Amino acid sequence: MTPVLELDIATWRPIVAAADTEHYARELESGAVLALPHLPFALGTDEKRFLDVRWSDGKAKNISLDGAALKGARGDPADVAKLASMIARFAADASALVAALLPRYAPYLKRARTSYRPHPVAGRAVSWRKDDTRLHVDAFPSRPNGGERILRVFCNVNPHGADRVWRVGESFEAMARHLLPRVRGRVPGEAALLAALHVTKGVRSRYDHLMLGLHDRAKADLDYQRTCAQREVHFAPGTTWICYSDQVMHAAMSGQYMLEQTTHLPLAALYEPTRAPLAVLERLTGHALA
Repeated sequence: MTPVLELDIATWRPIVAAADTEHYARELESGAVLALPHLPFALGTDEKRFLDVRWSDGKAKNISLDGAALKGARGDPADVAKLASMIARFAADASALVAALLPRYAPYLKRARTSYRPHPVAGRAVSWRKDDTRLHVDAFPSRPNGGERILRVFCNVNPHGADRVWRVGESFEAMARHLLPRVRGRVPGEAALLAALHVTKGVRSRYDHLMLGLHDRAKADLDYQRTCAQREVHFAPGTTWICYSDQVMHAAMSGQYMLEQTTHLPLAALYEPTRAPLAVLERLTGHALA
């Protein structure tokens, strides 16, 4: 079962003892979630108006900041620029937090998209593949990563007292042992063709193919969703939490208004690379996958 470790930290730039930084990293690499219930992301008086779905263009579930480009938002240019500034400030705080808690990682961190999620989790009509209320590990169809880790920082900024409710499941290895036999094999030339057609940004490795297969098989199997080892976790407003979302089986069940920062990390940065999904899948398959 996925453990949740609570940290009594109340600043985005904490001073952390070396022994604690290693402990936190090893917990994350083992598949734990680090929860910081006393670390809110404070919005300025003028920023609180952005806690409203009207700022979303309605075409995507998230408003995302990718470099300097803000996507999925609507409003006049001045307001959109202020919204982008708020999201960028969260990106800076989240990156500073990871560097302080996990300084060994700091030289390797590659910041990816920062998301603001104003829509409620429940009630969106999506396909089963995009239904994040089903337990899954993160794997991105268009962005193969060849085994790099996906480290994410989340913060519940709900102004109405609503928790962000997750389900967390069994360990990555337990899930993979159960579902891996159901993942279809790759068609010869498939990865190269998808890249040539710009369906993917780069060529999917065998690892990427298996991770997408595990993502899909978990979401498609309603019996697995009901019967696998799991529990519910509540993240109250003002709570920040961190996990490797490519390793932790998770499902978002309810909540509204959340900020999220995605970071990529190579295996060379880890304390225990043998616990990474790539290493686990290579052991289970007996093949090099990336």
